[in-house]
Amino acid sequence: MFDIIGKRYWYFLISALLIVPGLIAMAYSTVTYGAPVRLSIDFTGGSLMVIKFQQYATEDAIYATEDAIRDVFMSHGFTNPVVQQLGQPEDNTWQVRMGFVEIETVDKIKASLIDQVGPIDEASSSSSTVGPAVGSEVTRAATVAVVIASLLVGAFIIIAFRRVPKAFRYGVCAISAMAHDILIALGFISIMGLLFNWEVDALFLTAILTVIGFSVQDKIVVFDRIRENTPKRRGEPFETIVNRSILETLHRSLATQLNAMFVMIAILLFGGASIKQFIAVMLVGMVTATYSSIFNAVPVLVAWENGEVGRFFRRILGRKTATA
Repeated sequence: MFDIIGKRYWYFLISALLIVPGLIAMAYSTVTYGAPVRLSIDFTGGSLMVIKFQQYATEDAIYATEDAIRDVFMSHGFTNPVVQQLGQPEDNTWQVRMGFVEIETVDKIKASLIDQVGPIDEASSSSSTVGPAVGSEVTRAATVAVVIASLLVGAFIIIAFRRVPKAFRYGVCAISAMAHDILIALGFISIMGLLFNWEVDALFLTAILTVIGFSVQDKIVVFDRIRENTPKRRGEPFETIVNRSILETLHRSLATQLNAMFVMIAILLFGGASIKQFIAVMLVGMVTATYSSIFNAVPVLVAWENGEVGRFFRRILGRKTATA
């Protein structure tokens, strides 16, 4: 039987190597931009332009495209404009959200759009200033919701596993692994923000909540098999029971997650630019959720059961006392 649990310290090292660069990026981003990740106009507010291009009176009419419009705005210094089509394609109407822009710049953008995309129907086009769609109160509420959800998940696992010795450890390990997944997703978007000017928008909150759902589901599947095997194999060491349980659920976890990952990869490759960041965050979150379920949450549980967690903290506290 392949020994997954026996190599647990290698998995802990891999997790650390994935989390630490993200933490460094978030710290640098906080110092540079005032937030751990770069915030889009959904959080900071900005300008809104509605642009209606004139119709072509030919059978092979050429309509404006998202990429062509985005290129024009990026050429004027807007690193991540949010371009959305309004109505049907034949309406040829687009909405663009960006950072705050002066009237003079609006005129220059319109001139570039006319030159590079097509003639504009001035009577049906407009520009205005908008406030943040996702304010600090909504962000705070989402954070509180994540914390409460984590506590409820931990409580549910403790109740469901109450017949297993030290059931609260299962809940704590599930929450710690979920925090592992969130930190990697946050670190990823922070690094991409520094390297490629990616910004966090309202969809990012949706992606994080989705990642949490997948993360908890996968961990409960593995823990539930451990709960089933524990009374059946009382003579075996706990480490062996856990390793057997992982191998028995491995195919189910991979089959479920890989199906979703393949769809996300397809959307990432062939989907529109406006959702690529959202899909990328979800894909990274699902990969790390699958990884942490097998190589993080369960190994931490085994280390805790073997007293390794207590010895680790006693060693750290002992060093601090000796240094003092």
